[in-house]
Formats: sequence, structure tokens, C-alpha cells
Amino acid sequence: MPQPKHRKIAVIGYRSVGKSSLTIQFVEGQFVDSYDPTIENTFNKMVCVNGQDFNLQLVDTAGQDEYSIFPQSHSMDIHGYVLVYSVTSIKSFEVVKALHDKLLDMVGKIQVPTVLVGNKKDLHMERVIKPDEGKKLADSWGAAFIESSAKENETAVEVFKRIILEMEKADGNAPQEEKKCAVM
Repeated sequence: MPQPKHRKIAVIGYRSVGKSSLTIQFVEGQFVDSYDPTIENTFNKMVCVNGQDFNLQLVDTAGQDEYSIFPQSHSMDIHGYVLVYSVTSIKSFEVVKALHDKLLDMVGKIQVPTVLVGNKKDLHMERVIKPDEGKKLADSWGAAFIESSAKENETAVEVFKRIILEMEKADGNAPQEEKKCAVM
């Protein structure tokens, strides 16, 4: 059995977009409905993706805005980023663009393993950001995109599985696709 891979993931976004709710839903399988602004929390969870165990350290960060100075600790020893906005907030969508730019400046790379998450998809009546807007932004970054609801466990799990796959892809360990041959 291969050794577990240790991976550190930062969850970043504007305040009250559901970063903590998404993280806690993934780690503990429960939805936290109350809002208590986060300073910074770290969670650990072991998961298996494609037969490989990953020991994840999730850094649930304080809400940022476009004027926040991007903390250096959010770029050191981080293997992947989950950037979260709320589909009910244009402001959070604008802020996530600025945070992505700051992130790239801080790490000094043109691309880092990233999943863009449109959270709160269950709030249909309050939605202001369409799924294709999020997908278009993620595509422009070369990032994965997923809409989620921290209330639903399966989408929270899917978010973190996607970031693992993005980190593996960046490491050159993309899952092998089935080989197809054509007879000419």
C-alpha cells in the first residue's frame, strides 16, 4: 500500500460565502448554519482518491476582500486552493477575481492548482451569478469549476476531491484515461 500523500489546501474567499460551512461539511459531515466569522482554522482529514490515500490539511481562512493584503502564510507550503464565492453575491464574485490575482502574484506562478467554487447553489431565489459565468472565469484561469451547497454533503466532498485531482495533475500524476486504439 502506498504511503499517504500530505497535501495542504487553503480555502479562500470573501466573508460569509460559506468557506467554513463547506470545510466542516467535508470534514465532519455536518452543516453549520450559524455565522461566526473565522480568524483561521485548520482541519485534518484522510481521504482516498483513485486508490491513493491523502492526508489533507485544510486551512479555512478569514474572509478577505479586494483590499486585504494577501497573507504570505496562504502561499507557503500550500499545494492547492479552493476559491469560494456565493452565487447570491456579485461582490463575492468580484472579490474572488482579485484574490486569484493576488494569489498568483504571491506565489509567483502563472497557474496553481485551483478549484473555483460557486457556493450556496441551493438558494435559487437569491441567485445572481449564473453557472456559466463561474465556468467561464474558471476556464480563463485554467482551474476546475464546481457549484456546491455546503448543506449537501456530496457537493462538499466533490469540491475537495476535485482539488486533489488538480494537485495530482500539476504533479504530473493525472489519472490514467482508458487507452483507446484505432485500427486504420
